[in-house]
Amino acid sequence: MPRVRFYPTGEEVEAPLGRTLLQLAKEAGLVLPSTCGGDGICGRCRVVVRKGRVSAPPTTLLSRDEVQAGYVLACQTHPVEDLEVWVPEAQEALAQLDLDAQRFRALAQAGDTWARFPLQPLVTKVFLEIPPPTLGDNLADQERVYRELGKALAAVDLQMGLKVLTGLPQLLRESGWKATFTVGHRAATTEVIQVEPGDCTRHNLGVAVDVGTSTVVVHLVDLVSGRTLDAEACYNAQATYGAEVTRRMIYAQKEGVRPLQEAVVGDINRMIENVVARNGLHLRDVTAVMAAGNTAMLHFLLGLDPASIRKTPYVPVATQPPAVRAVEVGIHVNPRALLYCMPAIGGWVGGDITAGILATGLHRSRELSLLMDIGTNGEIVLGNKDWMVTCSTSAGPAFEGSGVRCGMRAAQGAVERVHITPSGHLLLEVIGGGLPRGLCGSGLVDAVAELYRMGYVDRTGRLRPEASPRIRGTHGLEEFLLVPKDRAAHGQDIVVTQADIENLLRAKAAIYAGAKILLGSFALRWEDLDRVWIAGGFGNYLDPDKAVTLGLLPDIPREKVQFVGNTAILGAKMGLLSKPAFEEASAIARKATYFDLITESRYYEEFMAAKFIPHTDVRAFSQQGARK
Repeated sequence: MPRVRFYPTGEEVEAPLGRTLLQLAKEAGLVLPSTCGGDGICGRCRVVVRKGRVSAPPTTLLSRDEVQAGYVLACQTHPVEDLEVWVPEAQEALAQLDLDAQRFRALAQAGDTWARFPLQPLVTKVFLEIPPPTLGDNLADQERVYRELGKALAAVDLQMGLKVLTGLPQLLRESGWKATFTVGHRAATTEVIQVEPGDCTRHNLGVAVDVGTSTVVVHLVDLVSGRTLDAEACYNAQATYGAEVTRRMIYAQKEGVRPLQEAVVGDINRMIENVVARNGLHLRDVTAVMAAGNTAMLHFLLGLDPASIRKTPYVPVATQPPAVRAVEVGIHVNPRALLYCMPAIGGWVGGDITAGILATGLHRSRELSLLMDIGTNGEIVLGNKDWMVTCSTSAGPAFEGSGVRCGMRAAQGAVERVHITPSGHLLLEVIGGGLPRGLCGSGLVDAVAELYRMGYVDRTGRLRPEASPRIRGTHGLEEFLLVPKDRAAHGQDIVVTQADIENLLRAKAAIYAGAKILLGSFALRWEDLDRVWIAGGFGNYLDPDKAVTLGLLPDIPREKVQFVGNTAILGAKMGLLSKPAFEEASAIARKATYFDLITESRYYEEFMAAKFIPHTDVRAFSQQGARK
């Protein structure tokens, strides 16, 4: 059996017959970009074969020079003999993970605003000095514990598993009837999860997880004080199976959901281990995990078949799955720990949006508000305390830097700010400083908005070669030179292509049109809104003026627009730290209704109108001074 060694990490794996380099890289712990999920049509999974023979079909996605240099598409290439494979982006990706974690860690303390709910964790520890049995009080051990816990917690329906019950008699007597009981809420039942001798109430940890399509975020929470102790982020390893949820669902339908579950659980385990070890704590003290994500991502996490979500009438297996043992899905914390999921609203509006509504308080406010979670999937909520309606748009991965010629995540070396001076000079801001490596989502929005402002592109998004010497190419293959190769970290030009601009305009049009349809369905206009919340990691680094110039955001008074960051992780922590908050999240999910844009005849018209810069109706952007 051939063996494949990947560089620069040096990881080596066996190559069974039929495995592609993309699959083998995943087994070696390397996440290669693969927007198309391995279908060989995106060209993102380039690697260099430096030694050994391979089998691969011809492709137009590699130039003659690249083929001569040993480049192959990993998803289409099978080893014939022992190989040495160089992964050009592996070293860069390792550096990016640390920086991404730092950026998300900087947002960690925002999660401490859960306090409008009482601190009443879903899993808590209670120390009790239980009266020993006597002839006059000869209740059985289990019932004796129930009686005392009922007094301490005002709990009525208590239960205890056989594993806990088996060890209960010896533990109570050896501890002198002084013990700590870990109890968790499971719907209307309170379960005794574990029993420890003595007072162990000081050590009780929880983990909130944002299971995002592109990025997975973990926050470590002290369930005793409610404080956020640490945070970590990484790219979702499921990207190997496709950048978009639908690609991953198609893969799951063909190959099963297990690989997707293992990928994201592996990410979660690594990050939990990191934050726990970094703080000198123990995995056994993590007794609860709360996950928020879109409906499909939570299906992947739980190992549920998501096939019915993408078929009419778009019905998931569950929108409010029960609490389960975290170990059942492979999460390595306390073996008795419970895994909860934020309840979803429907097949295409998930628990991350429920968490966002909970975090912003939209459902409690009298103000008419719009919540927009901008990312690979654009979810939108319109309403107030009396009513809420939601929809979902397929924006695509452009906002995450995928599907873009020189795109990358918002990580070290990414251009995140672009300004063009009147003389045509470019001013760039690069994450982490140093030479640029690529262009992230906020940088792409900035760049296209600036190209439009300078007249380098017209209202249709078409590059105008006569307007700038930086525009080169012909016949729809034009590109704008953002960074010449002698000033780029990897020695290659960083450009914005005509295709990149079209991808971005499609993405922004999908989101804007979805919001416009929701408003129109209730005879409302943008001006009627009291508040617009912009959620998601991407939104945190978005320049609102550039977003309005592009037509991604409405041209309304800026004081109405508020960027609220990662509300998925914030809402997840609120649910984890407060049983009333989690119950309120369930009520939100039941109350909100789903508006299906696919069956809305006006959506296509609004989408096409929004593909212009800023829009076909420039009057709607008159405050911005839109170019006519």
